[in-house]
Formats: sequence, structure tokens, C-alpha cells
Amino acid sequence: MKQFFIDAFGWGILLWLLGYILGIILFMMIPVSMIGWIITPLATLFTLWVLIRKIISSSLLYYLMIGITWTALAVVLDYFLIVKAFNPADGYYKFDVYLYYALTFTLPLIVGLAKSMNRKKSA
Repeated sequence: MKQFFIDAFGWGILLWLLGYILGIILFMMIPVSMIGWIITPLATLFTLWVLIRKIISSSLLYYLMIGITWTALAVVLDYFLIVKAFNPADGYYKFDVYLYYALTFTLPLIVGLAKSMNRKKSA
């Protein structure tokens, strides 16, 4: 159970924080409408690295629970620490944000499915 909390909440908050900090840095350099499109591929690669290298499980249910937790964290933290805190003039919820939420949920499922299939093949 301790490992699940580390994987779900520890990595979930760290991944969100990485995007948040990168967003603040990019805010000073590029148009706001481009921030999500620059962060998404970088965050996707880092998320895949975490899922493949740092999360040790072959249970699809485990990855489903991680996907649910990471998505819930992303939605709640975005709302309170971006939407409420900065009140973006043109709004926050655009296609890139919905893509980010979809990837946050589906990437753990994809990696979990691949790991569970590999376990079954090697068994």
C-alpha cells in the first residue's frame, strides 16, 4: 500500500509540478496559447519514463488506479493553482488541456496493459 501512495501521489504530484514549473517558465517566453503544446510532448516522454522505469507492477488494476489518481490530481491542482490563482483571461480549458487529461489517464493504462501482457507471455 505504501508503494501505491508513492507511485500514485508522489509521482502524480511530481509530474504535475514539473508541468506547472515549465509552464511558468514558458509563460515568460512564448505566447500563452503555445505553452500546452510545448509541454505536452515533453511531459508525455517523462511520464512514459516514470511508468516504464519507476513503477514496478504488472497489474492492470494498479495502473488503472494510478491513472485515476493522476487525473484527479491534475484536475484539482490545475483548478486551484492555475484557474483560481491566475484566472487566465482567455480561459484555461482548451483542447491542449483536455488532451493532457486524456493522456494522464490513458498512458498508465497503455503501459499497464503492455506490462501485464509481457508478464503473461513470460509466464
